[in-house]
Amino acid sequence: MMNQQSLSAFIWSVADLLRGDYKQSDYGKVILPFTVLRRMDCVLEATKSAVLTEYTKKQAEGVNPDPYLVRESGQKFYNTSPLDMKKLMGDPDHIRENLYSYIQTFSPAVRDIFENFEFHTQIERLHKSGLLYQVTEKFAQIDLHPENVDNHQMGLVFEELIRKFAEISNETAGEHFTPREVIRMMVHLLFIEDDEVLSKPGVVRTIYDPAAGTGGMLSVAGEYLVEHNPQARLTVFGQELNSESYAICKADMLIKGQDVTNIAYGNTLSDDGHPNKHFDYMLSNPPFGVEWKKVEKEVRKEHEQQGYNGRFGPGLPRVSDGSMLFLLHLIAKMRPANEGGSRFGIVLNGSPLFTGSAGSGESEIRRYVLENDLLEAIVGLPTDMFYNTGISTYVWIVSNRKPEQRRGKVQLIDASEFWQKMRKSLGSKRKELAEDHIAEITQLFGDFAEAHKDGKPISRIFRNSDFGYRTITIERPLRDEQDNIVLGQKGKFKGKQQPDSSLRDTENVPLNEDVEDYFKREVLPHVPDAWIDHDKTKVGYEIPFNRHFYVFQPPRSLEEIDADLMAVTERIQSMLEGLKA
Repeated sequence: MMNQQSLSAFIWSVADLLRGDYKQSDYGKVILPFTVLRRMDCVLEATKSAVLTEYTKKQAEGVNPDPYLVRESGQKFYNTSPLDMKKLMGDPDHIRENLYSYIQTFSPAVRDIFENFEFHTQIERLHKSGLLYQVTEKFAQIDLHPENVDNHQMGLVFEELIRKFAEISNETAGEHFTPREVIRMMVHLLFIEDDEVLSKPGVVRTIYDPAAGTGGMLSVAGEYLVEHNPQARLTVFGQELNSESYAICKADMLIKGQDVTNIAYGNTLSDDGHPNKHFDYMLSNPPFGVEWKKVEKEVRKEHEQQGYNGRFGPGLPRVSDGSMLFLLHLIAKMRPANEGGSRFGIVLNGSPLFTGSAGSGESEIRRYVLENDLLEAIVGLPTDMFYNTGISTYVWIVSNRKPEQRRGKVQLIDASEFWQKMRKSLGSKRKELAEDHIAEITQLFGDFAEAHKDGKPISRIFRNSDFGYRTITIERPLRDEQDNIVLGQKGKFKGKQQPDSSLRDTENVPLNEDVEDYFKREVLPHVPDAWIDHDKTKVGYEIPFNRHFYVFQPPRSLEEIDADLMAVTERIQSMLEGLKA
């Protein structure tokens, strides 16, 4: 039996054939679809003749053969060609035409994978380079039969290949690839309170990723469950916009025996591939800071026409960053609390924490999340964790079934110092989380308590309302040149003092504080003639994450600084003396 390393090494050896004709970053375009093709070839071999017999029979009867062929193949897919990869080898002169016809006779979901891989382009390219027969032959020789390589092993091999290719072409890797250890941490946080439920035999749970990339998040979640409870089943759902990533994700799911019709293609924000569906768990790393101009029309229409019946009821963020739309999309996909509820993890950059003043789309979205008690925790990760950006990132854990002790509260965990240096940087990624870091973060989350490390806070607990504030408008009277208050002549200000718009100011008052007390303490001592225009008051929410973990470092004493300066001056002096000599 071939182990995973030697299997990957074999597949990797195909790269030697491609060297020279292909750029390294394009190897994956050949090796991934061929690996999928050979795996399916092996999986279908045992039932091939039964499928062909059934196919001929149903065609003669004029019946749609699809359900019968799925049953005969014992898989979620089938192939109706008398060819297989061994037979392809028997006719070197027609390898190209025969390969095409073999691929065309797979069931629709599988054909869709090869179309999105743009496999025909690679077949043409290999044909022109005179490599098509050699490459096909290499794959025809490898044994990927399920009795020798089970779904789990095959899944690991395929993922390792995906990762290798993503690392080689890391200029785009970050778009479709979340570091595995970050996903592992998120999965631990998602499942931590449900370990008991998940370890019951026969449990079936659904998990969904609306920006699935190559399916990494869904795979890691599946692996976690297999490790913790081999009897639990995780049915995965996803959607992906990039056609190659979509093909890889679907292929990965197919290899693992998942139903690939659950992976939708297209833009989640404008065209939800799973309308009216709700899920137990969700995970997502949507693109950071990517504008949503292309889908603005559809998103605005849903917001205005469907309101809270649609996905974007609470508000819309600015067009320059669509990540909060994914947050709203996931909230809309939560299983209702009375049906068992949901929990999800989403990776966001810093701006959703605080961008936008009271009344703005971003603030209204935060307000909705906090006033509905959906936010369990936010974990601040180290910088340089992702392939395509060095910025700080935050994982939000959101749930509509909070355990009793978490209700009305939010936990902030500062894990920015939890990292080890990577042996070799990959794009912008220079740091990684080690297993003990993941364990520590999971423990902090599980303990749900304030905690310190090296004299600094690393876990803090707040009430939801601690993040809310009212923006009040402070007015002052209009005065004439003699400094007398001008009274209004008509309208609502008739006979009353009018506000002077040039002196208008605003103040943010914490929600947990009385507005009048604040006004008397902070405003009136400085401007005794001021008043609050209550009609203009707005409620806002922000989460100033870093401020809550800031530790004041007192400046050094002047004596210390002087002594340092003296030492430096003396060193320079002696260097100059040395030059003269």
